[in-house]
Amino acid sequence: MSTPGPLILLVDDDPDILKLVAMRLHAAGYAVEAVDSGALALAALARSRPRLVITDLKMDGMDGMALFEAVHNAAPTLPVIILTAHGNIPDAVAATQRGVFGFLPKPFDQQALLEQVAQAIKLSAGNNNPLAPSAPGEWRDGIVAVSAVMEDLLSRARLVARSDVSVLIYGASGTGKELLARAIHRASARAAGPFVAVNCAAIPEPLMESELFGHRKGAFTGAAHDHKGLLQHADGGTLLLDEIGDMPVAMQAKLLRALQERQVRPVGASQSVAVTMRVICATHQSLEEGIANGQFREDLYYRLNVVALTIPSLAERPEDILPLATYFLRQVARHYHKKISSFAPEALELLVSAQWPGNVRQLQNVVEQTVALATNSIIPASLVRSALDDRSRGLIPLDEARRAFELDYLVSVLKITQGNVAQAAKLAQRNRTEFYRLLERHQLVPGMFKPEDQ
Repeated sequence: MSTPGPLILLVDDDPDILKLVAMRLHAAGYAVEAVDSGALALAALARSRPRLVITDLKMDGMDGMALFEAVHNAAPTLPVIILTAHGNIPDAVAATQRGVFGFLPKPFDQQALLEQVAQAIKLSAGNNNPLAPSAPGEWRDGIVAVSAVMEDLLSRARLVARSDVSVLIYGASGTGKELLARAIHRASARAAGPFVAVNCAAIPEPLMESELFGHRKGAFTGAAHDHKGLLQHADGGTLLLDEIGDMPVAMQAKLLRALQERQVRPVGASQSVAVTMRVICATHQSLEEGIANGQFREDLYYRLNVVALTIPSLAERPEDILPLATYFLRQVARHYHKKISSFAPEALELLVSAQWPGNVRQLQNVVEQTVALATNSIIPASLVRSALDDRSRGLIPLDEARRAFELDYLVSVLKITQGNVAQAAKLAQRNRTEFYRLLERHQLVPGMFKPEDQ
């Protein structure tokens, strides 16, 4: 069976025109969903995302321009072609100025219609079969999505990839921010260059400048040789600064200067090195709030936030849960060399009804656990229920986890130094004032850790 062509949504309240245009599009190799009203068209868009909408202008109820406005608000990158027997030049000019892709009067020339359709399909960025696994090297390799909200996001990502502007990706932990950044890189003119991902939250502040910009031999104690920074490693490609909201303010100023001048100066160097790369940033935080409380530079924000993309949580796109679960099942089963074909119906119901606070990453972990413990070819509901219970008990908010780690760390350091704050601050690589603030935050008294005879 041949693979259906790109899907086109056709809207016309004249059944004869609807049938005629649908036949011509089918003959040209396109898949067509034909509806006779704007309301049915919007319902169809809520179910799936076509590559193109073709609509009549004059229809009872919602007319073609009203439908275009609704489509444009829901999916700004989805092209719309309007057909009308009442068209004239002013109508066409007004429509195209508002963003309509094409405007053809009836009776229309078949070749002219097919040419416009081909152009619109070429410019749209959909995927004919998002359930099919992407071939290695395809721009959206590894991204599984059938929901309209994700297809809209991917369309915007594909469009922005064609330029070289900076992109800021928002999304909760586990939604796949790095996966989207890699997709943008693969769809860009820099695809042949390196992709370098930097987790700003994972680099200790004293080491961040050296890691990003590099250093020269002898620049500081322990610098036994020259070290090329991550910005230089990304030269000619794409640099992902993940969790950019966790970058210290002092480092933000140095990053801004490097991006503006397209040069980096390694620590201990007397001259700068030219670099050029596409910068993508990702964060789960509100950088606007960071600006308001002085934790993020406003000038850097506007430098990085040329185009903003927000990845929805898994709960906001439930249509993607089962395709993702199936995709992970095949991956994990292949990795463990296990012949597991599917989930039991009750297991699928549990997956769909779960809350998924950890998003796609949590779903992947649940699937991996069930595959590892499965003893037959179908995963039962009991394994899914057990995995979900384990994850919900073990998953705590990130801020809570950080506070718990910080408290345990401070207690350990104070025990080692027997309550000597100067020594403890030195071990933690923090100045004494900052260390005292940490102690106050956790209500720790250094005297509690001193020997009883002191």
